[in-house]
Amino acid sequence: MERCARTAAVQLRPAGTSARGGDRKISETAFKLKKQDGWRRGPPSGRGSGCRVTLSGRKVYKATERVGQVCERSPKIPPREYQQARRSEVSGPFPPNVRIHRCVMPDEMARPLIRSRGEEGGSRPLQATASELGGPVIGILGTGDFSRSLARRLMAAGYQVVVGSRNPKFSAALFPKEAEVMSQMEATSKADVVFVAVFPEHHSTLVELRPTLAGKTLVDVSNGLKINRDAPSNAQQLAELFPESSVVKGFNTVSAWTLQMGPRDGSRQIFLCGDDSRAKSSVMQLCRTLGFVPVDLGLLASSLEIENLPLYLFPSWRIPVVCTLSLFAFFYAYNFLRDVLQPYVTGKKNAFYKMPIETVNVTLPAVALVMLSLVYVPGVWAALLQLWWGTKYNRFPGWLDRWLTSRKQLGLCSFWCTALHAVYSLCLPMRKSARFQLLIAARQVKEGPVWVEEEVWRMELYVSAGIMALGLLSLLAVTSLPSVANALNWREFSFIQSTVGYCALSMATLHTLLFGWGRAFDPAQYRFLLPPTFVLVLVLPMAVLLCRLALLVPCVARRLRMIRRGWEKSRHIRCAPQEECPRNGLEDFSNV
Repeated sequence: MERCARTAAVQLRPAGTSARGGDRKISETAFKLKKQDGWRRGPPSGRGSGCRVTLSGRKVYKATERVGQVCERSPKIPPREYQQARRSEVSGPFPPNVRIHRCVMPDEMARPLIRSRGEEGGSRPLQATASELGGPVIGILGTGDFSRSLARRLMAAGYQVVVGSRNPKFSAALFPKEAEVMSQMEATSKADVVFVAVFPEHHSTLVELRPTLAGKTLVDVSNGLKINRDAPSNAQQLAELFPESSVVKGFNTVSAWTLQMGPRDGSRQIFLCGDDSRAKSSVMQLCRTLGFVPVDLGLLASSLEIENLPLYLFPSWRIPVVCTLSLFAFFYAYNFLRDVLQPYVTGKKNAFYKMPIETVNVTLPAVALVMLSLVYVPGVWAALLQLWWGTKYNRFPGWLDRWLTSRKQLGLCSFWCTALHAVYSLCLPMRKSARFQLLIAARQVKEGPVWVEEEVWRMELYVSAGIMALGLLSLLAVTSLPSVANALNWREFSFIQSTVGYCALSMATLHTLLFGWGRAFDPAQYRFLLPPTFVLVLVLPMAVLLCRLALLVPCVARRLRMIRRGWEKSRHIRCAPQEECPRNGLEDFSNV
């Protein structure tokens, strides 16, 4: 019988039996067939379309494109002829009494891309699964939420998954039926890569699996209960328990929800580390197949840092948030003392109703302006230090380094307070106290001019400057987002964060000056001998703006620009005398 290059991956089963019938699995085979005269091509069928094989005129098998079916001998076929036909499917050529009656090759384009779901809703892999392409068998030790989500994600990517449990009968109902739930010993013996998804204090119970885990890759996904800074990590302890295995730390920074819903609803990065580069490469490839982005952090010694990552609670936000809350507490107490307590002590006037809204609304802009000033203080301080040193190669103090790296968070806290101040200001006329005060003022109005030109202009300019400051701060907040910042080049980003930022600081300062107007010179505003709040607030932003203006002086700006381009005060360019100069007239810049 002739063969051809076209290959159909098929498997034989008795004709007339169902795809699930039988009791013996056979391996995947390949028939190389050539279309011969008399063969007719027909439409593909979902019920075993393929080659019909006859043995001495009796139908024995029907070859289908399905993989993993079950084959059994028909009672009507003698055992010797059955074994002879079975051998022919691999070795060939076919015996004389075995011939192809007809062949209908399956239409590849008619196959569904995704198979139907099981009865329990478990997702089936794609037609070209990783296991069919020779991918590794993935084992999971543990039956918790993370293990179940990981198993579903791996099966959706086409991997064959085996789950090791101490009680397989009970745990089988927790996993999709496509996943094989068995004992831990059986699972580790079948798997090529094993995810250790048990608590670190239970790692010692897995020591009996050491022979079956020898030479295999172990992925430790555990986390600690608190930040660990000195003791060895969980992954290092696991490597000591299994010295013959390759331990890779990873998947501990993603949650079960992220694994179940996919990387689109969570972080796409997975941090990995390990001493065995080959094992680490296989885990990185697995990450890419699942849709994540692996990030190699080096050797297993970095696992302590990876394990501490999920335990940090906004580490870069700690100082800015504490600073914001501290400033709010200070200015709120200051305003309470001046606007609420002082009238009650001196005139027995009850002004405690101002505490929920009015006092808060006066406090928020003070905090916002001071926080915005703190964004630009470290830059001015660094420029002054560079001018003083005459070089840019000296390291800044540690506190200044931390301050410089916290400017983004400080600016976002300032924007948050500004937005709250805008909302509170819009809600001021809605209060009952404001309505009553308006009625009282209307009754006390006497005949005479009510229009005060100065107050009208002050309020118009005051509101306009506040709106402009809020708009500029909104632009700064938007450009601080990574998705927006990545779309800008360095010059555009620095222009917005520096030039536009100083414009926002200037407008916010002008807004505060217009609010104060002439109140700073009114003795009645100094209650309990305390200056008005806006006087205290204006000290820091005015100092920052004045220093910035000083740095813009041409001679100072030129010196600072030279320093930042590498010039140093202690090293000068020396020109050799005329008689020492080379004949080509070039100057000696060897001392630069």
